[in-house]
Amino acid sequence: MVLIGRRLSAGELQAVLDDAAVVDDLLYGDLEDDDGEMPEPELDLGKSWHGVHYLLTGTAWDISQGAGEAVLGGEEIGEDGGYGPARLFTPEAVRAVAAALDALDLDALRARFDPRAMAALGIYPSPGAELAKFDDLAQSLTDLHRFYQGAADDGQAVLLVIT
Repeated sequence: MVLIGRRLSAGELQAVLDDAAVVDDLLYGDLEDDDGEMPEPELDLGKSWHGVHYLLTGTAWDISQGAGEAVLGGEEIGEDGGYGPARLFTPEAVRAVAAALDALDLDALRARFDPRAMAALGIYPSPGAELAKFDDLAQSLTDLHRFYQGAADDGQAVLLVIT
């Protein structure tokens, strides 16, 4: 399971709101085209998404306002691709998440980091896999912040999906 994200222009946002089936095309490309390729995601947290969510919320699945919405928040939209439907953030929600990520204290997140507690909570990847490293999660947090900040600066919406 990996988390990918895509920034949406105003036109793409309207297309998604008009027809949720557009979500799959934007995230995955034309699935009917055997020669087609999946578009390169603008955000790819890989398997670190769940560890990042844990650092932001202190929980495995709960969503809290602000930065705690960055990974698992948003409004569900489109079909369930196996790990839940994609989630949509309006430009206003993107600005709020970006501002909350901006205000994060890396030392506080480092203090929350506890690989054994994360494994006990079933933070993906599952127990038995290599334990997460804070520096890897910190890099993913930086990528997440840049993604949201870029979308906020451009007045864009965001689509996220775990695939």
